[in-house]
Amino acid sequence: MRILMAGASGFLGTRLGDRLGEAGHEITRLVRRPARHAGESTWQPSQGQIDPAAVAGADVVINLAGANIGTHRWTKHYRGVLRSSRVDTTATLAEAIRQLPAADRPGTMVQASGISAYGDTGDRPTTEEGPAGHTFLADLCRVWEAAARPAEDAGTRVLLLRTAPLVDARGGMLKPLLIPFRLGLGAKLGGGRQWMAWMALADWLGAVEFLLDREDVAGPVNMTGAVPCTNAEFTRALARALHRPAVLAVPGFALDLALGGLAEELQVSVRAIPAVLEKAGFHWSYPDIDSSVRVAVDASR
Repeated sequence: MRILMAGASGFLGTRLGDRLGEAGHEITRLVRRPARHAGESTWQPSQGQIDPAAVAGADVVINLAGANIGTHRWTKHYRGVLRSSRVDTTATLAEAIRQLPAADRPGTMVQASGISAYGDTGDRPTTEEGPAGHTFLADLCRVWEAAARPAEDAGTRVLLLRTAPLVDARGGMLKPLLIPFRLGLGAKLGGGRQWMAWMALADWLGAVEFLLDREDVAGPVNMTGAVPCTNAEFTRALARALHRPAVLAVPGFALDLALGGLAEELQVSVRAIPAVLEKAGFHWSYPDIDSSVRVAVDASR
């Protein structure tokens, strides 16, 4: 396939681009500087500018662009950055697809989103048909996904990847936890009873590749592990993999002081079930949190 990719230099984009390239697909990466190589195309999403020929030349458009949620305090300004970095990129791509003649439109748009779309689900399992939540990140996911609607209205298949925090030693949720856990300072967050959505990076990459070939699948897809876990179960799994104790707990007020708005999101419960992937017949290599964490930790040594 000919694939046009936004967010190709990020943690996920780099690894997905490498995997798809190794599989024989032709990747064109969208960049915000003058293009230097044949496999690049310049765009300015904040101004709605993109080369229509780059979009028309693609079978698939993949958008993984968006400012990092966990690296800054959520000031009013940074909340705006989180929103604009997602909505502007998505709207620019979707509108470019809509404006093309029908024969030139890409057949598929793979659009990033987040499992936080459901807000706090408590102990209630939620599939892709579950209601939207009311947290900041849930609202962010709502406008993010809505920005892709022009492409869907134009007849392009749109996949909304509601991605959970990923388990991998090189990034995702695991990387910042390895040092404190290795020092015996691992701790559950708050009460630890909240459900966590998660997915092994290898399974996420495999699921994207799987979905590209499944033209019968469209709309939201919960990109999560096959078996959800609580924060306490995740904490124990990581401690076991590192052969370290994890008997501490970080109280909610300490999280609030350290992380601001992100602390609230870390303490919500998201018991997400990957019903679409299950129905489509996807096979997880790491279906449970113990196997996922163990492999990631072994790779970090």
